[in-house]
Amino acid sequence: MSLLFSLCALLLSATVGLAAESKPAWQIEWEKTVAAAEKEGQFTPYIFDQGPVTLETVQAFERAFPKIKVNQLRGRGNDLGPRIIAERRAGKYLADIFTGGKGTALATLYAGKTLEPIKPALMLPEILDETKWWQGRHKYADPEGKYLFVFVGNGGGVNINYNKNLVNPKEFNSYWDLLQPKWKGKIAAADPRLRGMDTPILFFYYHSKLGPEFMRRLYGEMDVTIARDYRQPVDWLAVGKFSLCIPCNTRETEKAMKQGLPLGQILELKEGGTLSSGGGTISLIDNAPHPNAAKLFVNWLLSREGQIEFQRRDGADSLRIDIPKQTVLPENRRLDGVDYFDGDDIKFSDRRPADKLLNEILSKAPRQ
Repeated sequence: MSLLFSLCALLLSATVGLAAESKPAWQIEWEKTVAAAEKEGQFTPYIFDQGPVTLETVQAFERAFPKIKVNQLRGRGNDLGPRIIAERRAGKYLADIFTGGKGTALATLYAGKTLEPIKPALMLPEILDETKWWQGRHKYADPEGKYLFVFVGNGGGVNINYNKNLVNPKEFNSYWDLLQPKWKGKIAAADPRLRGMDTPILFFYYHSKLGPEFMRRLYGEMDVTIARDYRQPVDWLAVGKFSLCIPCNTRETEKAMKQGLPLGQILELKEGGTLSSGGGTISLIDNAPHPNAAKLFVNWLLSREGQIEFQRRDGADSLRIDIPKQTVLPENRRLDGVDYFDGDDIKFSDRRPADKLLNEILSKAPRQ
């Protein structure tokens, strides 16, 4: 009897071992990561609150992995980036992930050498298969191509936002039409030097048909009133205090339009469209306190499930091309065959000359 039991036990052990060996390497690694993440039990992402990773998207992750608590810190990129740097200088390593605009990730976190390469953290075959992504490749926004993973590619343009009671949009065929004398003193703007305003400023500065001269004339000659708050210029526009706003925060404008306020957006101008990550980059922080949970979140967010979830909640356009697109807002939809100015292209990523120019111009601009 004992011999029979031993033979059965040996056969069972061999069967289990064979089953384990039959699993692909990625699945073994995935299961180990899930187990280690659940043991950590939590992680802390720092999230740009105007970006595509909404509260509801994070809650969807928590439903998928209920043993992991997400201690998210949400705020503006130009607050979160310096906060991470300050915490580390004080010996506090609290953040596991940053997801938000390329400007903060590149100029603050990448430049501050605080990031872990994200490529080695990608495990799921559906993520690693680059044919599932736009133009058949993964997109990174850092010079080394391994730290700032871009998962959003919103088509569109730099919108001219207007009050419908005060402006006829047919008057605008070009951004240069903003310089008509009738608009002097009637234009508001969110401060273009704010992080989160990378796309319009890089577009204006580096576009061959606009450039520094356009910026000097718009912000230096048209008495543009500058606000240091995303919402304020949208409110001014809605009540008719100003006729036009450029740049205005897209999400705040869309929110106001959904509320029925008399706002419109001029999207198609002869200078062409832009491609923007719209706050849709993700990076791993090095020396993270919860590296396995952070890795798990990255893979979940970039999976079909995660990308469908954030698209549904936010309306941004994922760079994954193997998922449905019916929930993408029309103004964000990326179109085939369009020659986009890619605001995330490393050739156009240096804001410093544009910011230097803006500092010179806006030192005399009206503020409220």
